[in-house]
Amino acid sequence: MNRKTLAALALAMSLPALGVPALVSAQATLAPSAVAAGTYAVESNHTLAEFTVSHFGFTDFFGVIPGATGTLTLDPKNVAATKLDVSLPVAAISTTNTTLDGELKSADWFDAAKYPTIRFVATKVVQTGERTAKIEGSVTMHGVTRPLTLDATFYGAGINPITKGNTVGFSATGTLKRSEFGVSKYVPLVGDTVQLKIAAAFEKKA
Repeated sequence: MNRKTLAALALAMSLPALGVPALVSAQATLAPSAVAAGTYAVESNHTLAEFTVSHFGFTDFFGVIPGATGTLTLDPKNVAATKLDVSLPVAAISTTNTTLDGELKSADWFDAAKYPTIRFVATKVVQTGERTAKIEGSVTMHGVTRPLTLDATFYGAGINPITKGNTVGFSATGTLKRSEFGVSKYVPLVGDTVQLKIAAAFEKKA
């Protein structure tokens, strides 16, 4: 038995003593039909929205917004009846640059003090494949509400080995024009089109 095998074995044996379930107990499935129907809450610690804009045409620059809250009601046998209502805290915007973060939260940009959340509410869900769907809805940002369509992909579902909660995850992408929401600082030098990439986890509550 070589050193790598011994190290792996030692780690596996130590996990229960540390209060961590064995990694093999995580059995997420890719089958949408296995999703438990019901109402879920956003699992905030593992949900993240990423936004990307062109910076002077030289590079793409991106930031993230953690701390999402909201609910998802779904039934794999009736995808069209899905309900989704999720909000993001503007004050949580992060680009890893504290000066820029302050600017983005200021009245010149998103104005976190006056408009503390970005909210998306689904109005229609159309299944486009075994694991994909288009989510039509409205997004309210900077006091303005506009339509937004997200292309969503089912990522997996199962019992979270840490929380023991019934969990489901999705990824989604979309685009919007920030000037349509009154966030037009430096357009067109800094891109008007914002690319969205979202990783969302939900834990069943009912």
